[in-house]
Amino acid sequence: MTTDDPRVEQNLSELALALAKTDDAALIGNFLRGILTPAETADIAARWALVKDLEAGRSQREIAKNLGISLCKITRGSRELKKPDSAFRRMLGLR
Repeated sequence: MTTDDPRVEQNLSELALALAKTDDAALIGNFLRGILTPAETADIAARWALVKDLEAGRSQREIAKNLGISLCKITRGSRELKKPDSAFRRMLGLR
């Protein structure tokens, strides 16, 4: 599937709905570890960590150094956090 394939949105929506129907964090964690490769799992974990670090006020350069990720990924996370209807901010509020 390519990013512009309409099935991407359909399947992502189905996945989001399935995840929203459970409050079992262990089930979700096991599901994510099963559906993602170890590298994808580490990448998603690093992206979540960078969002938390940005919220905590850490500098982008400090985050890049500590997590070993590009400034480009961090800048993207920063832009998402600044949006008025930021899904990132809402997810941070659910922790």
